[in-house]
Amino acid sequence: MSDEQPGSPPGPEGADGVPDPEVIRGMLYTRWQEPPPSMMTTRKVEMRRLADSMRIIIERLVATDAPTEHLIQAADELARVALTFDEARHGTRYEGFAEAANAGGDVHASFEHSPFIGRANPLSPPIYLHDIDGVVHGRAIFGSAYEGPPGCVHGGYVAGAFDELLGATQSLSGAPGMTGTLTVRYRSPTPLHTELHFVGRLVRVEGRKIFTEGQVFAGDRLCAEADAVFISIDFGRFAQLKAQRDEAEQARLSHG
Repeated sequence: MSDEQPGSPPGPEGADGVPDPEVIRGMLYTRWQEPPPSMMTTRKVEMRRLADSMRIIIERLVATDAPTEHLIQAADELARVALTFDEARHGTRYEGFAEAANAGGDVHASFEHSPFIGRANPLSPPIYLHDIDGVVHGRAIFGSAYEGPPGCVHGGYVAGAFDELLGATQSLSGAPGMTGTLTVRYRSPTPLHTELHFVGRLVRVEGRKIFTEGQVFAGDRLCAEADAVFISIDFGRFAQLKAQRDEAEQARLSHG
């Protein structure tokens, strides 16, 4: 293991410059799988370890009865840790387009910082995705930080999880897409601290519209289901969005 980045995979374009769906699906499969230890850089390992520790803090903090003096001590220690990050560049990293990356829009894209599947994002549960015969499966456990109704996952997080799941599912079409509509039907409470099973399916493609559907289960019980339509746009548009995003970030930091 080292700090060197692994070699870049080939791009998604075919000989005619049009994205090759089969190449994209292969890239997608590779990105969803947990890389072997030899492909894990020291930086990636430590980013994940730091995020895991922060996840534990968040989980404990939302329902703690720790005495005030412990809260003061913890707040002071975390404030000191936060200051160490001021010395490094921050606020501009964007390693992947999420949905666009799923469809091969950026061959260097990474899902490490996704708010739902990112292992290096402490806000992520995370959701673990894999593809079985063209059906996207996900598993996740939502902790206390995601609570809505008593003992249940907040409906907003359920909807967000579907957006991420179906954003991955639509990429099986081989076309980059952004969410057009997302409809969620809540069938029964989605429990906290329970392994949930997500299932996403590509339904059909009509021109630029990519239709998907998904479900989430707690054991054999259906908790919610969703339909989403994604609108395919070209890779150049994603690059334009990223450039605009980077420009706004630079302006924000220069006035910070």
